[in-house]
Amino acid sequence: MLELLTPSEMARADAAAIARGVPGRVLMENAGRAVADTIVHRWPAGTRVLVLCGPGNNGGDGFVCARILRERGLVVRLMLLGDRARLSGDAAEAAERWRGGVEPAEPTRVASALRECRVVVDALFGAGLARPLEGAAAAVVEAVVASGRPVVAVDLPSGVDGATGRILGPAIRAEWTVTFFRMKPGHLLLPGRIACGKTLVADIGIPASVLAAIGSRTTRDLPDLWRDHLRPPGLADHKYARGHAVVVSGPLARTGAARLAAEAALRVGAGLVTLASPPDALVVNASHLTAVMLARMNGAEGLAEILADTRRNALVLGPACGVGEGTRALVETALAAAPAVVLDADALTTIAEAPAEIFATIAARAAPVVLTPHEGEFARLFPDLAAAGSDLPKTERARRAAERSGAIVLLKGADTVVAAPDGRVAIADNAPADLATAGSGDVLAGLVGGLLARRLPGFEAAACAVWLHGECGRRAGPGLIAEDLAGELRPILAEFHEAERRRAWAAEDEDDEDDDRGGSD
Repeated sequence: MLELLTPSEMARADAAAIARGVPGRVLMENAGRAVADTIVHRWPAGTRVLVLCGPGNNGGDGFVCARILRERGLVVRLMLLGDRARLSGDAAEAAERWRGGVEPAEPTRVASALRECRVVVDALFGAGLARPLEGAAAAVVEAVVASGRPVVAVDLPSGVDGATGRILGPAIRAEWTVTFFRMKPGHLLLPGRIACGKTLVADIGIPASVLAAIGSRTTRDLPDLWRDHLRPPGLADHKYARGHAVVVSGPLARTGAARLAAEAALRVGAGLVTLASPPDALVVNASHLTAVMLARMNGAEGLAEILADTRRNALVLGPACGVGEGTRALVETALAAAPAVVLDADALTTIAEAPAEIFATIAARAAPVVLTPHEGEFARLFPDLAAAGSDLPKTERARRAAERSGAIVLLKGADTVVAAPDGRVAIADNAPADLATAGSGDVLAGLVGGLLARRLPGFEAAACAVWLHGECGRRAGPGLIAEDLAGELRPILAEFHEAERRRAWAAEDEDDEDDDRGGSD
């Protein structure tokens, strides 16, 4: 499931489902049952469970969960934050169906109960919380955190903002989070993702058709987002049909970053890759390259000569190329002559000194430009957006940066966000911490460049590159260095293309069956 829904969008999905005939009490029953199932699958009958319910629908889910857990043989103690008489709607009905005791969730009473239970259900606030917890609510959450008991959170750990992933004061840290219909951005964005533990998505009966009316532009970065563009090589393909990427090298003592990018571009499927090398770096680059070709480049004029060959359809510029006027001239040449451009590292720092003119040039282009900043580079390029970080979620900062620059913005991190000028956003969550190593970003830039050379659209190329980069890191594992990453692409792409072939065969078989059925009418 690609789509991500903010808490307000999720409320609209609930309302749309109810309007289409799915009663709210059924949605709540299904939600509570999904949480109970998660617990029953992990703890045996007789386990002592403390269910903490809040004053809204999240608490109603907790009442349902408590009832089902008791029916399945677990020992349940339920505490309510707030006045039971003030529960309303489906939550009040769920409370009526609970036949056990309801204790007040007073901090001292909760602390005592925590010493006796084996697991805690956090059904206090969920994804709709938009302000820091205070008073008794904050004290209850702090007691749960201090207890060290495993927590199963309903929808989202209390204290985490579902739209942004921010921690709003005291917050639960769950081992499992059970959310409903679709994940929220806060399940993927840091630090919320850490607080969620493992997030499970439960089907509670909301029709998928409601998504069209909601119109969410935020997705999870998964292969379904870009798989239709990453087709397996065809028998009739030749190397030029698969594109020709150019990577600009730095000077003599700074050549490694560009070679990492070039190898990644070739491994990801570009038919040819040329390393454009300053004269002083030709020998050192030549001594390291075999399948990657080498071209002499004398500054911006030399780059223009290389790009005059129109078969060279994607350019990666920035890894260790230096900061200053020479690099700015290379950027201007690239934007004027290259069909698709990736600006990374030193290129970003260079244009940050006066970005408006470059952004205007990018916006006027038809072909894609991808910017790949980490948070420091983003702050140099978009200082006002970076300064508003406490008020703007990472998704919105990237979205506004893309709109302003006219480029696809790939804002790197453990929760990398890819944003397009048209408002589309994808959040990646598959990057391991091991990727935080020198040269990893250069490999990512090369992956984007190679996919652009293969003529993937800009947004899909960036999102695909981010996912592949994370998967390479996951497979390479602890101790990886940047040189390890591109080699991991071979089994990943082999598995992906084999799955695509099987998917195509299955679709053909289904079409044949449909034809047979139609012919018998």
